[in-house]
Amino acid sequence: MTEKKRILIVGGVAGGASCAARARRLSEEAEIIVFERGPYVSFANCGLPYYVGDVITEEKDLLVATPGLFKKRFNIDIRVESDVIAIDRDKNEIEVKDIKTGQVYLERYDALLLSPGASPIRPPLSGIDLLGIHPLRTILDSRQIREWISERNATSAVVVGGGFIGLEMTENLVKRGLSVTIIEMQSQVMPSLDPEMVAPIHNNLTAHGVSLCLLDGVLGFEENDDGTISVNTKSGKKYITDIVILAIGVRPEVGLARAAGLKIGELGGIRVNDQMRTSDERIWAVGDACEVKDFITKKWSLVPLAGSANRQGRIAADTILGRDLRFRGVQGTAVCSVFDLTVASTGVSEKTLNRAIDSGQDINYEKIYLHPGHHVGYYPGAKPISLKLIFSTEDGRILGAQAVGEQGVEKRIDIISMAIQQNSTVFDLEEAELCYAPKFGAAKDPVNIAGMIAANVLRGDAPVVHWENIDRTNAMIVDVQNVSEFKQGHMKGAINIPLTELRERMGELPSDREIWIYCAVGQRSYYATRTLRQNGFNAKNLSGGFKLYKMMFDV
Repeated sequence: MTEKKRILIVGGVAGGASCAARARRLSEEAEIIVFERGPYVSFANCGLPYYVGDVITEEKDLLVATPGLFKKRFNIDIRVESDVIAIDRDKNEIEVKDIKTGQVYLERYDALLLSPGASPIRPPLSGIDLLGIHPLRTILDSRQIREWISERNATSAVVVGGGFIGLEMTENLVKRGLSVTIIEMQSQVMPSLDPEMVAPIHNNLTAHGVSLCLLDGVLGFEENDDGTISVNTKSGKKYITDIVILAIGVRPEVGLARAAGLKIGELGGIRVNDQMRTSDERIWAVGDACEVKDFITKKWSLVPLAGSANRQGRIAADTILGRDLRFRGVQGTAVCSVFDLTVASTGVSEKTLNRAIDSGQDINYEKIYLHPGHHVGYYPGAKPISLKLIFSTEDGRILGAQAVGEQGVEKRIDIISMAIQQNSTVFDLEEAELCYAPKFGAAKDPVNIAGMIAANVLRGDAPVVHWENIDRTNAMIVDVQNVSEFKQGHMKGAINIPLTELRERMGELPSDREIWIYCAVGQRSYYATRTLRQNGFNAKNLSGGFKLYKMMFDV
């Protein structure tokens, strides 16, 4: 493409920088200028917690690209510390302020891309501006946190918010020797996940000495005479700490777009179409500042993820230069490490589906749980993965997945993420051909097993029931574990008929009542369910088994 266009880009980092580089690869003739309010045009925002924790030891390693590199490699003009303060849509001009000199000047555009990102939420709480209370969004933020910890010889920290950044900061602060308390208004950390999948994370955090303050919010902050900070919560608790990290979330930066009269969505982000074009045909927007469609629900959503911003930047560049590309939507595919555990997810959670159903959407779904090893059990070092798969009962289409474990978690979620992109079904997971060698997986990979279990449900071979319904059923509960396992722990009211004795003891079971079967993780109870159903019993398998039940009810 050789069309000579003047492309102005507001904001670098992921979306803006990707758009600039892609535009140059498509056109040698285009004039491309990037305006960045901060001192860095492209840095690894996701690496900041690990810089705080000294996993990344050099600040320069966080710089993905410098203005000099952009100029030499791509012939792109990068202007850092340049604040775009206004857009004149009638004249196709922007107004720029040089932060160093204070000079204000105008620049004309043929196409304008907005990638302003999002800013950390700082609620209007008393004491919120005290020294020692830090957000984490920029390299400067991480530098200030490091300096505060070192200069004050900090030994304690309060992290406000238990999302991805909050958990990554918690892990890295503990690695630096600080005792950490997480304050979270929800009943769980990782609020985007379903509660049963977060139970192992809670256990893991407390095992590493982290204090959890859940279902509580911060009321305000006070500075103490010795320089420490008191964090007061709505429940009346007080936590005295050396440093506070605000990880409450982010808010789209839409001031510039709003002032220019661009359409802002109900969620507070810049509204764009599937070509990343705003309500003005000459202006595009990408990244954390945008509202985009959820791939599953087709609802507008705000998903501040670097991968999505990069893809959006590429699509914007292509459409600016005449190609007809479309953004498919976001799935929210994400991963986080919490000490020795990894938690990952893709697609919609059950909570999200239930909200959509409550708002009037017609969605029929089912879910299954499994706990396979990340590779074959006979090869040393196999680690269990707890996996939840959500799917449509109408056609088996995969709607979402969540997993937690020590190894192999993100690999399985990546596979399922791609399956969702292709509108695949659980029957496709059944047949997926994946790599196998003993140290890497199994002949039936966890992804295959998830597909098989779900397919068995849809075919009616092994209907499932779930942990949250145990306390309100009048079904007979049958534990098919060995007697020794049963004595170590079992569900209240369950009777024990080991799988090896089931055929001989069927006479003990009612033919006019539902029978809910469980074992440790669900495999033996599946065998039992098939045996009983073929003998005329209305048997159903408790998905996830006693392992999931124990996690939720702390048996």
